[in-house]
Amino acid sequence: WWVEAAAEAGIPPARSSDVLYATMSPFESAEAARRIAAATGIPWVADLRDPWALDEWTVYPSALHRIRDERRMARLLSTATTVVMNTEEARREVARRFPALASRLEVVTNGFDAGDLAVPPEPRTDDRVRVVYAGYSHVEEGLRHRRARRLRELRGAAAPGLDILARSHVFLLEAVRKLAAEDPEAGGRLEVHLAGASPTGATDPFVVERGYLPHRDAVALMRSADVLFLPMHDVAAGRRVRTVPGKTYEYLASGRPILAALPDGDARDLLAGLPGVRLCAPTDVEGIAAALRELAAGAPAPTRVPEIAARFERRVLAGRLAEIFDRAAAGRSAAAAA
Repeated sequence: WWVEAAAEAGIPPARSSDVLYATMSPFESAEAARRIAAATGIPWVADLRDPWALDEWTVYPSALHRIRDERRMARLLSTATTVVMNTEEARREVARRFPALASRLEVVTNGFDAGDLAVPPEPRTDDRVRVVYAGYSHVEEGLRHRRARRLRELRGAAAPGLDILARSHVFLLEAVRKLAAEDPEAGGRLEVHLAGASPTGATDPFVVERGYLPHRDAVALMRSADVLFLPMHDVAAGRRVRTVPGKTYEYLASGRPILAALPDGDARDLLAGLPGVRLCAPTDVEGIAAALRELAAGAPAPTRVPEIAARFERRVLAGRLAEIFDRAAAGRSAAAAA
């Protein structure tokens, strides 16, 4: 019903337009865009914020459901003039799985708005080492998946080794508890601030629950951090993750130190070797604890890396998207002239 209503609403304005832009998810937008483009003759650009059926994060009821969704993905994207992915790894995987789409693929990453980062840091009067995790808590979802993981993998419903729980604060808190037990002085200096849309249920004395914050307040909190914690889900050894958490770019632009618990993939490649960034595996409690021990000992803050962050400012990314629109519109004009 949504596709039918969206297509019906979109056809009249599309008749006087040059390009149709569909941003997904929801991935049903692709079917609505296909219908509008077919009815009006204008080209459409598909922008995938996540890699649809190729997203290792997605858990299907069975392998057959995944295969059906992959076929739907290939069929609908084949009607688009351009397909925009938001990571290079996602682009490579789409090209590998659907070779017919390879020439239509472009990459425009997620990013940040420079104006948003102009918020001053939240005022502080304490001398604790403030660790900030800003993001949705996937604890309940992660625990459910762990209980059903083996069965889901046998059914082909989930990617091998997928660990959703790693995309939460759980292993961070384990690391702080471990550090506090081994080195009470270092552990006692740490304070973990959790901000996000889902209650975490954490009861440790070193945890400060901030709840769901307006974006301005979340940025002020991030800018007050001594270290920003960036976790991702885990996958089986030898696999590469095809997404980059959106907050990665704001973390980078904030200029604060980052402790990143990441699997192999674009996010890890982006942060590797940058000043002030410490990397470990998603469930590596020992590695997280070691990094926190360094921070508690007074490790220096990083120098800012504006030349890295500037690549992901949304004005730059909007210009890249505008170039894609221009080419799509020019292609339509050339076809009409022919």
